[in-house]
Amino acid sequence: PPWQHWVSTSPSLAQTADTPESSLCYTAHAQTTRFTAMPAAHYLLAFDYGLKWIGCAVGQSLTGSASPLSALRAKDGTPRWEEIEALLNEWQPQQVLIGLPLNMDGSESEMCARARKFGNRIHGRFGVAVSFADERLSSFEAKGELLEQGGGDFKERGVDSLSAVLILESWLRENG
Repeated sequence: PPWQHWVSTSPSLAQTADTPESSLCYTAHAQTTRFTAMPAAHYLLAFDYGLKWIGCAVGQSLTGSASPLSALRAKDGTPRWEEIEALLNEWQPQQVLIGLPLNMDGSESEMCARARKFGNRIHGRFGVAVSFADERLSSFEAKGELLEQGGGDFKERGVDSLSAVLILESWLRENG
C-alpha cells in the first residue's frame, strides 16, 4: 500500500515513514523495519434523545468503547444548539449516532419521529454524518446498572448519558 514504507535500521540512515493520520506499528526483519499504518481511530458522538434531557457519549471506533458526557437540557426536545456545536467542535466526530426509541415489536414509537428530526437537524446545521440506532431498553439497562452501583437519583447520576454509552457501544459492536 502507498502508506507502507521500508526503513533501514542502520544507524547511518535516517528512519522515516509516510503515513496517513494514524499510529505506527513496526515489525523487525534483520536490518530492516517495516512500518505499517494502523487504521486511524474515529470518534463518534451518541445522543439519547429526550424531551427534557439529551444523554451524550463519545466513543472511539478503534477500541469500541464509549464514555459518558454531561447530559444536555432540552426544552420540549429542543436543545441549546450552541451546546451541540461545542461538543462537535471539541470531539470532531466522523459520525453522530442518535438512539431511536423503537417499540418492543420493532415498530417506530411516537418519539422516533422526534429523534429523527433531531438527527436531521444536526446534519443540516453542522454537516456531520448522522446515523440512527435501535435504543430499545437502553434506559432500562442504564437504570439497572446505576441501581447495582448503589441507586440514587437517576438524573443526578447520569442515566441519560449512560444510556447514550450503551447505545454507542452496542452500535460499535455491531458495526465495528
